[in-house]
Amino acid sequence: MTRADRDRPAYFDAYPTIAFDRDDLGVLTVRLHSDDGPVRYSPQHHHDWVRAFVDIADDRDNRVMILTGTGDSFIDVFAWDERTADAQMWDVIYYEGKHLLRRLLDIEIPVIGVVNGAATIHAELALLSDITLASESAILQDKAHVLAGSVPGDGVQVVWQELLGPNRGRYFLLTGQVLSAAEALDLGVVNEVMPAGELMPRARELARELAARPVLQMRYTRVVLTGRLKRLIDESLSNGLAVEGLAILDSVRLAQEAAAANQDE
Repeated sequence: MTRADRDRPAYFDAYPTIAFDRDDLGVLTVRLHSDDGPVRYSPQHHHDWVRAFVDIADDRDNRVMILTGTGDSFIDVFAWDERTADAQMWDVIYYEGKHLLRRLLDIEIPVIGVVNGAATIHAELALLSDITLASESAILQDKAHVLAGSVPGDGVQVVWQELLGPNRGRYFLLTGQVLSAAEALDLGVVNEVMPAGELMPRARELARELAARPVLQMRYTRVVLTGRLKRLIDESLSNGLAVEGLAILDSVRLAQEAAAANQDE
């Protein structure tokens, strides 16, 4: 066993949907994936993320975190069949959903989000970063809720209204509006836009600049910068997830009734 193997945290190999890497300054790169390719969002991702964020926060050797996707998309494919949803399934989602964004915000080091392509599902994971970079080809959308017959209650209702303002945020969520990278930059949703090949070098440059600063300064800066978002998330998620679950269970009922009616014809 090499020294690198001995120094490698156990959680780096614990999550099948996350690839970890850390450099000599403590810059942790967290790459979301499915079988080392672009994310096909599934229950396994939800399960992994909510637990991995705790491990990241607890590891005091981490100085700055870069969060990105794989290939040409951040998260753009939904591989989660909610037609079989029931109360027990939703209880798992309810538990994980209550903690997912809060645990991300509880990571007390600067976070740099890299939107490497289409971010139409859980784009808020990157947008809750302290600095967000986007590819010129990136798009931002919420296609997992109203467009999919669900309620935007898992935190997107907080993040998008906070980023876009109440009126633009509600319009965005209700209509499935697609924002280009240039539009997101103009609206202040992302901080920098550049060609895809320049994203990770720029993210690493920023991360290493931050990692070179005093560690407690950066940890406490992250704490004060995330306080408002934590309060908003804490206020909104329990009720939001509850009504989202009710709407999904109702959609299952309607689908079952429609199937039964077709069999009777």
